[in-house]
Parts: sequence; C-alpha cells; structure tokens
Amino acid sequence: FQAVVWAAFFNFLAYWVFGFGVADTVAKTANTMDINLVVILAGVIAAIIWNLFTWWFGIPSSSSHTLIGGFAGAAIAHAGINVVNWYKEGKAGEMPTGVLVIVGFIVLAPFLGAIVSYFISVWLLHSSKKSIWPKVFTLSLMIATVWFVTDQMHFYNEIKHPRFESHFYSVVLESHNIKWLLVGFIILSISFFCLIFSSLNQTQSTAWLRKMQLLSSASFSLGHGGNDSQKVMGIIAAAVVVYIHTSGVAMESLPEWLHVILPHKDANGEEIAGAMPAWIPLACYSAIAAGTLSGGWKIVKTMGSKITKVTPFEGVTAETAGALTLYFTEHLKIPVSTTHTITGSIIGSGLTKGVSAVKWGVTVKLIWAWVLTIPVSALLAAIIYWILNPMLG
Repeated sequence: FQAVVWAAFFNFLAYWVFGFGVADTVAKTANTMDINLVVILAGVIAAIIWNLFTWWFGIPSSSSHTLIGGFAGAAIAHAGINVVNWYKEGKAGEMPTGVLVIVGFIVLAPFLGAIVSYFISVWLLHSSKKSIWPKVFTLSLMIATVWFVTDQMHFYNEIKHPRFESHFYSVVLESHNIKWLLVGFIILSISFFCLIFSSLNQTQSTAWLRKMQLLSSASFSLGHGGNDSQKVMGIIAAAVVVYIHTSGVAMESLPEWLHVILPHKDANGEEIAGAMPAWIPLACYSAIAAGTLSGGWKIVKTMGSKITKVTPFEGVTAETAGALTLYFTEHLKIPVSTTHTITGSIIGSGLTKGVSAVKWGVTVKLIWAWVLTIPVSALLAAIIYWILNPMLG
C-alpha cells in the first residue's frame, strides 16, 4: 500500500516538472480539422474497454497503444486513411512526428529500458568488487553528467556565477531545468553508491539499496505521471479544438476555461505557441494519481514477481533505467508506454542473473497483449464510431 501511495504522489507531482510536448504530439494524431467529436469519443471508449480488460486479467497494457490506436482507428472510420498524421518531418534539430514515429518509439522504449537497466546492473556489480577501475569509470561518469546537465539547462550562461537572487531561483525552478537537474541527481546518487559499494557488507548494501529504491521509484513515478497524463491532455485538447471547429463558435465567445490552442503556423508562416487552461493538466495529473491508487495492485503483482524476482537491487536498476528512458522520450515529445518501458527494464536487470532468471512464458504473453493492443483498439474504436455516429454525428 505504501508503494502505491508513494507512486501516486509523484505521479501528481510531475505536473510541476514536465511541459506539454507529448500532449501536443497526441493531439495531432489525426487532423483535427477533418474529424468530429464522435471520433474522439469512440477512441476514448475503445481505450477504456481495452484497458479495463487487460487490467482485470492483470496484464500490463499500454495507454499509449490504446489511445493512439483508438484515436487513429475511429478517425480512419470517419474520413479515411489519409486523415491520420502518419509521418511529418520535424524542424531543424527536432524529431519527425506522426503515428509511425510514435509506434517506432513504443517498440524501441522497452529495448532502451532493458539496455540501460542491464548497463546499470553490470556497473553496480563491478562496483561491489575492490578494484580501482570501477571507481575511475564512476568518477568519469560523474564529471560527464555534470557537464551534460548544465549544458542542457536553459539560461545556463546566466547562472554560471549565481548570486542567489530571485532570478537564480526562477531559472533553477523552471520545469525544463528541474527535469535535467533530476536526471543529474539520479545518476550522481547511483554514482556515489558505486563509490562506496565495495566497502559495505551485505546487510549495509541492502539497507542502502532499500533507501535508494525510494529515490528510483519516485523518479520513475514522475516519468510515469508526466508521460501518461499528457496523453489524456492531448485527447482533451483535441476534443476542444474539434468542438470549436465543428460548431463554428469563435474562440473569443467561449469562456476562458475552454481556450485551447494547438501549436501551429499562421497564414504568414509564423509559429503560434500552444495554450491550455490549467484545469486540463491538473485534472489529468489528478486522474493518473487516483488511478494508481485505486487500480495498481494487480499490475504491481505482475511486474513485481511474475516476470522475474525483483529485489531492492533489481528495483533500483529497473526503476532508474525506466525513469531515464521516460525523461529522454518526453524531451523528444514522443509518447511511449511506461508499462513497456519498466517491463523492459525489469527484464534487463533480470538478465544479469542469467537468461533463466526471466520467466519467458509470462513475458511472451505480455508481448502478445502489446502486439494486439493497437489493432484491437483501432478496430474496436472503428466499430464504436460506426454505432455512435448515426446517433450523435
């Protein structure tokens, strides 16, 4: 129970850490000018049905798969295959966007999680030995981490010589910077433990790992909240934009709590920044936290014991790898499956004990559920659309 409450708290806390890049990507799954509200309703209903089905059987499913699949399936049923934004080149220095890119990263994320988790596990195992080389590697990584994090932060030049004035705090507490400071803190915390690991006995190291698991689980829960909440935000934002377009109502005549603008270019080619009323992200982050509190038990059981035995060591490595993967994909504005990511991370950590340590029978069943999610949710959404549209369209 304490673990679920801890996770739910940091799910909500992510509201102050992440931006709305993933939400924008989800909102642009289909061209909002060519669909109606029934499309979005059908997509959401299909996602709810599939998520409840997999939750009931304790199968970790992906809200990314279900929402993207449902949204796309209903949109295709409404206006044909070309209504979906399959692929679009990004601006200079930015990732391309579109459903194909999202699907690619949904597939890639578990492998990234597994690779990072395996690397962290091997790093920790070597650090437990009395050798100078793991410490040399750790110190080098710490230096590289500090350089990388400061390079990624906004307004870095303005905080090279901070005087602890109010502007310094505004820079440090800026959401983009908080995310990178967290990345640095996570890596440096693991690094510090690696430096002292070889001097600890088994009881001491287990006690340290249990404390570190509070940090790693909080970090992953932040990534979970930031990623999954934005998917729902994107759907709500798309629904408001579609309502404004289909009803012919002028934005100025609507109450402020309905003023939603998706990032776009105006007639002159100028970039228009997106805007969203505060109630949408607050409602979505609250819903994710409440969902974790109310329905996390079945999934926790599967993730914690049925894939591989998760000790504090595996917990720290898998959650840290999952968190870093989610922060990276969120930075690229790509929605990925948090469930797939942490599952891949758990498998990667388990592989350090040998291939037989992973329960591949359960893993194969999970993979089949994931493979079926997009086509099933798309087909289900299309059927629901064909049923609802004559009545509501």
